[in-house]
Amino acid sequence: QVQVVESGGGLVQAGGSLRLSCAASGRIFKINDMGWYRQGPGNQRELVALISSTGDTNYADSVKGRFTISRDNAKNTVYLKMNSLKAEDTSVYYCQAHVTLPTWGHYWGQGTQVTVSS
Repeated sequence: QVQVVESGGGLVQAGGSLRLSCAASGRIFKINDMGWYRQGPGNQRELVALISSTGDTNYADSVKGRFTISRDNAKNTVYLKMNSLKAEDTSVYYCQAHVTLPTWGHYWGQGTQVTVSS
């Protein structure tokens, strides 16, 4: 009933920028937090950035000052602007939406690949 779809991944050179987008759709009345996570080969999924419905943000130390998360509540969409990309940012990036109304649940997208060449 809830779909989460990411877009915007791709191949970029080190030092470059990318902007990821994520849209949640379906039977949604309220979304609490929306966030971006990433998972590299052989690694656990880790939090990259989180934003609350009121705009409070939280970032992993490794991306502070380089990545910016934002959201459009009217469109149930969250964005991740990634600047000064490094090879170690290479990963599959996943979006998560914490829906609280009418039903409660954490919904994940299928992931989008970001590859940074050094």
